[in-house]
Amino acid sequence: MAELFFAHPETSIRGWERAVNAQRRIVAAVEGVIAAAPEGDVAIVAHGGVGALLLCHLLGALIGRAHDQPPNNGGNHFTFDAASRHLLHGWRPIDV
Repeated sequence: MAELFFAHPETSIRGWERAVNAQRRIVAAVEGVIAAAPEGDVAIVAHGGVGALLLCHLLGALIGRAHDQPPNNGGNHFTFDAASRHLLHGWRPIDV
C-alpha cells in the first residue's frame, strides 16, 4: 500500500488520504510547531511516511519513495534548520 501511496500522490489508495493532502497537512503542522517555538530547537517524532513527505517538501522534490527512510532495524531521523528550512542532513539511524 505504501508503494501505491507514494507512486500515485494525487490518488486516494483504498480510501487513504491522498499523499498531496497529507503532505500539505504535515507541512502546516510543522510550520505551526516551529512558529510556537521560535527560540528553541524542536524535535518532531512521527511515522517514517510522515517524515518522507516532509523531507520531499523540504527538498522541493516530488513525492516518492526515493526520500523514504532507509530500511534498517531502527528509527531514523533527519535534521533541518528551522529558520531557513534548509536540510542539514538526510536520514540517519537514530541510534548512531
